[in-house]
Amino acid sequence: MYIATLISLAASLRPSAAATAQFFAPPSSGPLVQSLNYTGVSNSTLDDRHVVEGQVFNRIIQVWLENTNFETAAATPVFESLAQQGIVLSNFNALTHPSEPNYVAAIGGDFFGMHDDNMYRIPSNISCVVDLLEDKGISWATYQENMPADGYYGYTYTSPNYASPSSKPYTYYVRKHNPLIIYDGISEDPNRIRNFNDFAADAVNGTLPQWVFVTPNMVNDAHDTTIDFAASFLEYWLVPLLTDPRVNGEDTLILLTFDENETYEIQNRVFSLLLGNAVPDCLRGTIDDTLYTHYSSLSTVQANWGLRSLGRQDTNPLLSNVFSFVADATGYENVYVPASEIPMFNLTGVVPGALTSAAFVPFAAPDLEAHGAGSCGVLTRPGLDPTLTPCTLPPPVNMLALDATTPWQMSPKTTDGRNTIPCANAKCR
Repeated sequence: MYIATLISLAASLRPSAAATAQFFAPPSSGPLVQSLNYTGVSNSTLDDRHVVEGQVFNRIIQVWLENTNFETAAATPVFESLAQQGIVLSNFNALTHPSEPNYVAAIGGDFFGMHDDNMYRIPSNISCVVDLLEDKGISWATYQENMPADGYYGYTYTSPNYASPSSKPYTYYVRKHNPLIIYDGISEDPNRIRNFNDFAADAVNGTLPQWVFVTPNMVNDAHDTTIDFAASFLEYWLVPLLTDPRVNGEDTLILLTFDENETYEIQNRVFSLLLGNAVPDCLRGTIDDTLYTHYSSLSTVQANWGLRSLGRQDTNPLLSNVFSFVADATGYENVYVPASEIPMFNLTGVVPGALTSAAFVPFAAPDLEAHGAGSCGVLTRPGLDPTLTPCTLPPPVNMLALDATTPWQMSPKTTDGRNTIPCANAKCR
């Protein structure tokens, strides 16, 4: 199926863009030019020159935008143009509402009951994608626009409004869109939780890692603005990088996606697009209607590099199909799900988990017998209690009724310190 069909349908459904008081302003003269409109130039670069060969790609860059219905993005001219250069994943679904659980799940294979945007931490005995990468020696980093310093642990950061200097300072950075900082085992490596000046430095230096997660700031990702505003950002930042071999080499795959849709009452389908030179020429401008979710980015990485799995939803065949052209090349067999059997992914209510105070249970161990797309077993971190399975967990506790919260929630007003609310339950470690 070719992209023209989708464009025609989406254009008829696209709502008019909402008015916004803000206007896009590029923070620098180009995506690889460092900007004093952030917090100063980068004073360091990574040293990631070793390449671990993948079966289909040697670098993957994920770029996440915010809160937009599929049809709205698909009918926006910049996205239409980008779609002609890649593969539209027309059945890609976010997992829940609001934002933060989707980010956490895409990194760790579960959202652990989280159903809000509060300030959480996940203990160091819980593994995530970074553990899988490091197990094979694959370099990684996340780049967060307007984050003030590498490894910044705060809930938000407010800085001068570079688009409108006469306006009051603006909260451009939020922790809830920076999933790696939420995992204690990863936040302890702050040099790899970086900002956009670091991205520019690493790309120019030729040391951009093999696995990259990118979050634009709160206006450029459409969270506080509109899809047209985000499109202007993409024209400034992403479009030039597609022709820059320092970023988009011949073996680079780029996933442009959204955390969730805007309308909670409908299926949580989001516009997602595979770009980059790793996409075969014959597949550009096409549509892949396979059922995918945010867990598919985990399984695709696992299949490409033959990685171990997390033993969580990344090994659930229904939810973690590998991107089709990667599955074909690696021999992974995706699961076909008829449209009538696709579950709704617009969860907004409470489910038991370690990251909810309304139905708290300790972190469960992963399924150690699970088989992931990389076919290499399950990776766990030191300190995990394998006896805490979903079947052996105690009944959920409504901690709010006890005037308490889950031990893993910190005050949203906290700007530093990991132990604001220490874990009082030994089982939750």
